[in-house]
Amino acid sequence: MSRHSKSDIEQFISSYIIAALWSSYDGKTEGPMDECYNADDIAPETMAAMRSDCGAFIAANGIPKYNDSEYSDAEKAGHDFWLTRCGHGAGFWDRAELSKANQDRLTAYSKDFGDIDLCVGDDGKIHA
Repeated sequence: MSRHSKSDIEQFISSYIIAALWSSYDGKTEGPMDECYNADDIAPETMAAMRSDCGAFIAANGIPKYNDSEYSDAEKAGHDFWLTRCGHGAGFWDRAELSKANQDRLTAYSKDFGDIDLCVGDDGKIHA
């Protein structure tokens, strides 16, 4: 696998977190977590696990090439990793920019990580 810049890795992780907050609900409000919370609200152990999972994904798969002019490859891949692993109905498997073989491989790899449900703890921090 080719090495990726620190900036690419951070974009991947940031996009993963954005997707996680956008697609998760805290059960206290009508809207998604991203309406009330941001990355600073994620508990340190949950953040460490997120960063570790993203690092493992990149180490095993690299960052797929989407050739999208609006978002970087790292941004799209981080977003797709969260959505795919959690079964949100979109993700690697439905990206026309990726070959069918890559769609299948990245989807299977992501699913192996399992689903995550985020919740807000008594400490006001987001936990997995």
